[in-house]
Amino acid sequence: MFQGSNALTLDAKGRIAIPTRHRDALLSAEQGQLTLTRHFDGCLLMYPRSVWEEKRQQIAAFPMSARAIQRLMLGSAQDVDMDSAGRILIAPELRAAAGLDRDVMLLGLGGHFELWNSAELERRQAAELAEGMMSDVFEQFSF
Repeated sequence: MFQGSNALTLDAKGRIAIPTRHRDALLSAEQGQLTLTRHFDGCLLMYPRSVWEEKRQQIAAFPMSARAIQRLMLGSAQDVDMDSAGRILIAPELRAAAGLDRDVMLLGLGGHFELWNSAELERRQAAELAEGMMSDVFEQFSF
């Protein structure tokens, strides 16, 4: 299970270094094999390859009414492998689609990650909190 946030820097070649705490788990369980794809929220999703294989089958089985989501997620999916330094290369078209520049944020969300432009994530979270978008979720939850 992946959790937490990591502020990362996208290098000039479009690579990020996977944080050590996640790198070790991904190398031992997945041999460093990951899949990146677009998400309709504007971020990139990063899945361990075995998890993506399951998600890919689920997405492919969506009804024709969800063709736009299939096109977005399956059509944008790219397999990547960590290099010997624990970095992954993010293709230019995926970087452009998510607005990734130098400062990015990697969020662990259980079985996968989200990769955001840091400024966009901060703006979005502030807007969601201000609008009370999360209040319904907490009606049945206690800290």
